Amino acid sequence: MTRLRALVLEDEWPARNYLVQLIEATQLAEVVGAVASVGEAREVLAGLAVDVVFVDVQLCGGENGLDLVESTVAAHPDGARPVFVLATAFWQHAKKAWDLGVVDYLLKPFSEERVEQCLRRILSRGPPPRSGALRVVARHKRSLVFLDPADIWAFEASDRLSYVHSRLGKFDVDLSLASIEASFGRSLMRVHRNWLVNLDLAKALEREDGETTLFVGPSLGDESQGLHIPVSRDRAAEVRAALLANATGLRHSS
Repeated sequence: MTRLRALVLEDEWPARNYLVQLIEATQLAEVVGAVASVGEAREVLAGLAVDVVFVDVQLCGGENGLDLVESTVAAHPDGARPVFVLATAFWQHAKKAWDLGVVDYLLKPFSEERVEQCLRRILSRGPPPRSGALRVVARHKRSLVFLDPADIWAFEASDRLSYVHSRLGKFDVDLSLASIEASFGRSLMRVHRNWLVNLDLAKALEREDGETTLFVGPSLGDESQGLHIPVSRDRAAEVRAALLANATGLRHSS
């Protein structure tokens, strides 16, 4: 079954992360972006294919979530746009939301059952159109950066934050490693509790003093352009097997 591509607009990080987890847990949608402002949401919508946007209404500073809904609807009178779901703590926005064509209204605190009901209702409208491969949206200072999967080396979790390492540099991402792993599936491998790696760009697997390290990057010639990533001991054999499964040249697997 085709999963929906979801964007979450919520300015409070704990609520944003919780809603992302609930959406991913249903296995009905993949979260392609999680942002804190209307401006960032517009950038994501301009750069990525999105089927459904979960929108909080009251946001810190500037425009509110309904402003995003209204401007998007006005810009696409033909209906070629994502559907919107209000995800808020307040009922008073309901009338305007329905007038704008919002398809569902989730009240905080959210539950997985209610989120799943919402997504199934959207899927019942028919399969969403698809245009291009899933890309990653990341942050660089005050800008959003859009990365193709082939340019991504790895994702890292550190001090409750997540980062993407790519040929274009290291950037912040708002999704947890679990959410990223759910979205990309087998194209990424968990080699350590803090690392997801694009094995297609793995160039060397090194073992020394009982420790395993994976080198990922464009080439072995310039190690400054790549990453040395630790592989946990309980995953080392699985990582090695995955690399050898798509390779030839060794006489045996010792």
